[in-house]
Parts: sequence; C-alpha cells; structure tokens
Amino acid sequence: MATVPRIGILGSGSWATALAKMICENVDELNWWVRSVDTLEFLEEHGSNPRYIESIQFPKEKLRLSNDMQEVIDNSDILIVAIPSMFIDDAFQAANPQGLEGKIIFSAIKGMIPQFNSIPARYLHKKFDIPYENLGIICGPCHAEEVARERLSYLTVACPDTDKAELFAPFLRTRYIKVSTSDDVFGAELAAVLKNVYAVGAGLAHGLGYGDNFISVLISNTAIEMKRFIDHVHDIDRDIKSSPYLGDLLVTAYSVNSRNRALGTMVGSGYTVKAAVIEMKMVAEGMTGAKGIFEMNKKYGVEMPIADAVYRILHERMSPVLELRLLSDILK
Repeated sequence: MATVPRIGILGSGSWATALAKMICENVDELNWWVRSVDTLEFLEEHGSNPRYIESIQFPKEKLRLSNDMQEVIDNSDILIVAIPSMFIDDAFQAANPQGLEGKIIFSAIKGMIPQFNSIPARYLHKKFDIPYENLGIICGPCHAEEVARERLSYLTVACPDTDKAELFAPFLRTRYIKVSTSDDVFGAELAAVLKNVYAVGAGLAHGLGYGDNFISVLISNTAIEMKRFIDHVHDIDRDIKSSPYLGDLLVTAYSVNSRNRALGTMVGSGYTVKAAVIEMKMVAEGMTGAKGIFEMNKKYGVEMPIADAVYRILHERMSPVLELRLLSDILK
C-alpha cells in the first residue's frame, strides 16, 4: 500500500455523494466509479451530482471519475462500496471486477443483499474471497442531506482489524463529521438493516394516525428487539445504546429525511406498497431488509414481533391496520 492510501468509491447515489464530499476534504485525489455516463460528464463539467444532493459542490481537480469499475479498483488501496443493496450484485456481475481480495473494503451499503439474504460483509467475503479482517463498515447516525448542509454528524468505522479502522477514519473526519472506531462489523451491519425495518414501522404508525406517545413506545420496543436479535446472532460485548445502534435507529425512525419512514407513512396512509415504492423514486432499504431479516431468522428463531409485522405488511399484503392493532396489545 502507498504511504498515503489511495481512496476509491464505488457508487454515485446520495450516500456515496455525501461520503465523497467528506473524503475530498482530506485527499488530493479521489477515484470514483460512476455508472451513468451522463452523471459522470455532469460531474466533470459542473462539479456536482445532477441526480443526488446537487447542492454539494466538489473540487473538480480532485475527482478521478470513471465508469470502468476495474479502473477505480486498480487505482485504489481502500475502497468504499456504496452501491444500494438491491443493485449491488447486478453491478458486480456486469463489471466482473478482479483483485478485490487484495484491497481494504469499507461497506457503506445500507441493507441486505436480497439475492442471498446476506449482510454486506458476508456477501463480499463469499463472493470475492475478501478476508474478514479486510472488511469494514461505515455506519451512522448520519443522513446524507445533513452532510450536504455541513451539520454536525457522527460516524462509526468498524473493522475486525481495528488498526485498519483507525487508518481509514481520518479520511472521513471534517470540522462537521466526528468519527469513532469499533470492531463490531456484524453487529453494526445487522443494526443498519434492522433500523430501516423499524423506521418503516414508525412510518406505518404515523401514516395510520398514531401519535407520538405510541410511536415512542414502538421505537423503545424495537431497540429491545434489535438487541435480542443481534446478541443472539453475534454475541460479543457491545453497548446497544451507543450511536451506531440506538442512535442510528432513532434518526432513521424519526427524521424527515428518512426514506424508510416515508415509505411506511405512505403505506399507512393508504398507498399500496408497489405504488409507494414507485412514487418515492428512491431506494428504501427497509423493503429488502424486512425480507432478509425474516429469512435469516428462520435459522435463529428469535422472537421479533415488530420486524415480523413489517415483513407481513410489505411482502405478504397484510393489513397495516390489523398488524399495528395486534402490536399495540403486546408493546410495553
């Protein structure tokens, strides 16, 4: 690896764009794979992403843009994978990238890989034979829209090899981004999936007309449910009340910027799931996350009434009115 690691980003959605903004404050060059030629050309000419968070203005001289994924991989020592979970396997199939096993990879994927019902770390390990000690995750609580406005935000960089987390963390730190490190990749990734599922649940309650009192009880119960599941799947010493777990859950469940809460609100207000997804025109990872957690839990058998209810509403066309009424009888 070079004395100063070369950084590359795969993906050009809202979170990838926000991460690129942070990194550009700390590097002279950023390698960036952008799938769309139109988006790439706009970035080259105007220094902004025409599809996501156009208010972010990049220093064009720092961007090394390419729509050739292999080129970005070859020219980077540390790669951030920020492709939405439901599209990532298709993107990799099309690009057929080589040499990932020799890179340090940090996932910024906020969901499960639907084709395999797998969290990103396991998917990347199995597909590309990347050692787990070279796999990490970037987790919040942190909305891309607030990064664009440079509002104070907090990130956690997790990797089983904490030296690699410490190596990468400074590339994300800015005057408005504080970064801590952890070794709990699996717990953080499961929390990142579950918080999206539970945010859909909070949105469902909001759309159905439940008030803040009920929603606060719902979210406190989701925190208990999240801890029960994560501890069962990956039992290590962790503080579930810390920001990568509870903090990320709270911001996703309550924020006006939360796409998953918005999806739930629309379905609770009377939209069909299909119509809500089409009208949003943005990816809500809670859709695939609900199914992935449901399938994953067939192996573990953890009691998860809230996640199960969201799954049934999104994937089995069960009535939101009925499911929330049943939940209201068991919440404490």
